[in-house]
Amino acid sequence: MTRPRSPRLSALALSVLAACAQAQTQPGDAPQQLEAVVVTGQGRSQQLQSVPIAIQVLGAEQVRKLGAANLADLDAHIPGLEVDANQPTQPRMSLRGIGTSDFGIGTDSPVGIYVDGVYTGKTGGALLNFNDVKRIEVLKGPQGTLFGRNSAGGAIAVVTQEPEFRRSGSALLRLGEHGLRQAEAIVNQPLGESLALRASVVARRSDGELRDAATGQRAGGDNAWGARLALRLQPDADTQAVLSYEHEKLNQRARPAVGLVKAVAAGTAPAFPADPASYLDPLHAPLLNDVAGDRERRDFDGVTLHIEHSLPWAEFSSTTAYRHFSSLNRQDNDGSNNPAVYLSTTNIEGNRSWQQEFRLTGRQGAAEWLAGVSFFDEHATQTALVDATTTSLDTLSGNLLGQPLFSTVNQLAAAVGLSGVDLLGQPWEERMSNVARNRAQAVYGDVIWHLSPSTRLTTGLRITRDDKRFSWFNPLREAAGLDARLQALDAADLFPTLVAAGALDAGQAAQLQAALHQNALIATDGASTAPLQLHKSWTDTSPRLVLDHRYDRDLMVYASLTRGYQAGGFNTLQVASSYQPEHVTNLELGLKGQWPAQGLSWGAALFQYRFDNLQTLQLVPAATPGSIPAYQVTISDQRATGLDLETRWQLSPALRLSGVLELLNQTYRHGRASSGEDLAGLPVGTPKARASVGVDWGFAALGGRVGTSLQAAYQSAQRCNPESVVQGECLTTASFRVGGPRTRLDGRLGWDSADRAWGLALLVANMQNRRYVHKLWYEAAPLGSGYATLSNGRSAALELRVSY
Repeated sequence: MTRPRSPRLSALALSVLAACAQAQTQPGDAPQQLEAVVVTGQGRSQQLQSVPIAIQVLGAEQVRKLGAANLADLDAHIPGLEVDANQPTQPRMSLRGIGTSDFGIGTDSPVGIYVDGVYTGKTGGALLNFNDVKRIEVLKGPQGTLFGRNSAGGAIAVVTQEPEFRRSGSALLRLGEHGLRQAEAIVNQPLGESLALRASVVARRSDGELRDAATGQRAGGDNAWGARLALRLQPDADTQAVLSYEHEKLNQRARPAVGLVKAVAAGTAPAFPADPASYLDPLHAPLLNDVAGDRERRDFDGVTLHIEHSLPWAEFSSTTAYRHFSSLNRQDNDGSNNPAVYLSTTNIEGNRSWQQEFRLTGRQGAAEWLAGVSFFDEHATQTALVDATTTSLDTLSGNLLGQPLFSTVNQLAAAVGLSGVDLLGQPWEERMSNVARNRAQAVYGDVIWHLSPSTRLTTGLRITRDDKRFSWFNPLREAAGLDARLQALDAADLFPTLVAAGALDAGQAAQLQAALHQNALIATDGASTAPLQLHKSWTDTSPRLVLDHRYDRDLMVYASLTRGYQAGGFNTLQVASSYQPEHVTNLELGLKGQWPAQGLSWGAALFQYRFDNLQTLQLVPAATPGSIPAYQVTISDQRATGLDLETRWQLSPALRLSGVLELLNQTYRHGRASSGEDLAGLPVGTPKARASVGVDWGFAALGGRVGTSLQAAYQSAQRCNPESVVQGECLTTASFRVGGPRTRLDGRLGWDSADRAWGLALLVANMQNRRYVHKLWYEAAPLGSGYATLSNGRSAALELRVSY
């Protein structure tokens, strides 16, 4: 594995940015009031400092300065948010420690992602690259009343730019390390007095940091492009309609799997079970993946119509959306190119959804009110394939049963004089196919009661009805080459001959024959000849109660009691296994204030929540000898106490500081590890502290303006427990550590012309080249193998931007 670097480029960026950060503000610079930040987290356009919710907002400029392609590039600088995007078609997210590891279509995430008010789900359509983004609002804590189900941990609202009635455009090009090529273009064009068009395209490609030690192929890169087209019709001052179409295509190699076990001779099985003390350091181990056609692909299309109309007594809005995507993810699951441990998985998904929401907002006397109804219809399909060979299954049966299945048959055939029989080296595939049909309806509303000029009471309620139909189909394994050889053995009467010779009794022969044909990898109650379908429905109420008081125009305190809801669902890999609904109850005390003359604003939120009936899909080790690990549902109750802090300080027109901090103490109330150990009172595993601080400084130079920025992030170590060790999230060996503290430093040095028509910049992500073992994966543990996924190292890029 090689790690190309540009030490001179990064060292230059570091020294220049450090010098800029140490520079003093110019004598003529006076403190400046911060810009008002407008958000829509409560379904209304409001100033950030007047919203009684812990919200972190990132604008388009901040996203560009960080060089972020999607949410995964921002999570280090949004304390509390964690995004695992090693597989962009199967991302995993958590907020304030609330998330899920389930990758199937049977469930939803407790962190809702919404793009222009449209729910994106949690699988193939959840993590798209940014395309003409205006701002990102991260709302922490349950948001069930306004955002609905599946926002128990919080909600992320991505807001894109609307067409404007003025001619404008921009283009951006980035070239950087590891073969990075990124291009963006935006055109905004009025088509008359009441019609405007906005079109944008973004393409990003990189070769990746790693190189396969056997083939020389690069791994870990990106390859995606997307386009967005929006039409805005505004016939009069009271009515507006925006019709948008979005398309994205992703086609890249699957994530690299770095092996943990030292390579042995091809065809020789490694020691079983693997000894963690002998694991290779994944940061320095060779990359050896052997899956033919490893690939991650996605085609996404979305159409949205948003209508707003002012009535004499209220504001009416309608959002109609259609989404469709298809995706494939074929990847290595043993971290080796050894045929004796070959294992790979393929996830194939198709999804189409339709959403409709109607909303009214208004004010009568001392009450600001909001009321709405929403409808959601989704049809999703998923096929999970597990591929092995009879050679790797021979290793599996030898490790678990003490007798290699296919080698044994070869030997028995030779013993009775059948020469040339070889059952090894044949492909073997098992599958689980699922179909989901989900419908949800909700009616909701809230009222902000102005009890006095300085005190408000917000009451809200959402009633949701979820109706889900789900099916499983787990047919017999497919192994055409093996079956042809088995037919030849049957024609030669191998098993009757073995019984007649006394080598096997009739029962042993029947058992051996069955083992050659039955499923071995997808652990279910048995293969089925037809799909099995279940139908379940749930009804939930999600209330919200908030009291806020403004001591003066610049200081507000609030207290809130909210309830979040995650709909029930199904375990895609375990036939007839279902999830019950989950609930989060959150109590929060907050403070928001500002000193306008000093350009300082801040917010603080102290929260405590209780998560009941958390159901997690986890790879559970085999409980009995001869069994393989299986993805099963584990249930626990959790609680947490935490603190969110955020501040922005515009010291002068040229210098701005910012900081965000989250402290979290998350523990189990009830629950057992997959090994059976009692987890009550133990930490869940979430780090205790996450923080991000930034500095932006600019000055006039070379006929334009130089801008510099530094953004540093810190995450404390995982708080390990027996289950987090089993799941590969914590481990300490002599050579490496999983779950340790993490730091990150991103920087930018740029120059813009005086009219901001064009500019140049140098961006360096992860300037200190801090690389970490993200997680260990144990699907191939019965083969004596395992692998790791890694975080990215340093990456530098040059940026050219033009606009008109």
